Amino acid sequence: MRKIIHIDMDCFYAAVEMRDNPALQNVPIAIGGRSDKRGVISTCNYPARKFGIRSAMATAHALKLCPNLVMVPGRMELYGQISKQIRAIFERYTDKIEPLSLDEAYLDVSDSTLFSGSATLIAEDIRKAIVNETGLTASAGVAPIKFVAKIASDENKPNGICVITPDKLDDFVKKLPLGKIPGVGKVTVQKLHNLGLYTCNDVRTYPIEQLIKIFGKFGPIIWKRSNGIDDRDLSLSRERKSVGVERTLHEDIQTKEQCLQVLETLYPKLEERLKTARSDNKIQTQGVKLKFSDFQQTTVEHRCSELDKNYFVELLDEAFSRKTERGIRLVGLHVGLPTKSRFQQMVLPFDSALT
Repeated sequence: MRKIIHIDMDCFYAAVEMRDNPALQNVPIAIGGRSDKRGVISTCNYPARKFGIRSAMATAHALKLCPNLVMVPGRMELYGQISKQIRAIFERYTDKIEPLSLDEAYLDVSDSTLFSGSATLIAEDIRKAIVNETGLTASAGVAPIKFVAKIASDENKPNGICVITPDKLDDFVKKLPLGKIPGVGKVTVQKLHNLGLYTCNDVRTYPIEQLIKIFGKFGPIIWKRSNGIDDRDLSLSRERKSVGVERTLHEDIQTKEQCLQVLETLYPKLEERLKTARSDNKIQTQGVKLKFSDFQQTTVEHRCSELDKNYFVELLDEAFSRKTERGIRLVGLHVGLPTKSRFQQMVLPFDSALT
């Protein structure tokens, strides 16, 4: 059996702000954009969550739920620095680390001899180190498999730990509501409920063929998770597949000329991000995204080997033609990056033609 730890910082961005400003400790706060600028909530602290506020909620709606909500502008550079500090703590315990975001990661400590190989004691020591060195709290889940470790880290939040030992794994999974399985969102949950399936135990007696018919490739995953099966290893290196920039506008725009003005401001930022992501600036696609006033969006993407602003203008023309009578609330630019496998597939036939 493997020993997997999932560490999840407690309301990370908000916790940093509360740490740096004690006056915010016991009041509802949220990190995000202004309500009059179509802002959204990035995260909020636990007092704010009691009002029903959550990530990705419109700031204006959050303020209706909690008029006393204190909005704090984010400091992403600082959050990134602290995330690196936390990553350095992880590296004292194992080199098998899969970061999921700035504030959470999987650690595989199966081969560790620290604390006589006790994953529970390792997780507790990591949490202690984080609070001592950053002043922030983290919650942990410990389990033999990845998805259960992630679920367990949320069981005793904030500042808690939940350990699912191998002998308790089956019983824990059987009772899980299906909505707890990572990747099972609201739409999928409703479809499962319509089938009379509410817990993992319900799925165990349901024909897997029917799950495949209804949910496609995700059907076997639902079945495996419901049976406590997750043989995925940690992903220790991730190849970046895209780079993008976008802007949500303060007011809807109506004309192509206005879109072009936004494109002009976004393009240098995209160039900068691409240089950071790839030293050779090679790409395989360029794309433009527009989101309309009714929140529907369209994306136009075509193959291109090198970044070309004029090509974005052509793509924008095509995307803009789908506007109809709607205003435009967001403009985005993105490029797809060639992966190693894709690059090899493209190069090998060409090389063989030369030999």
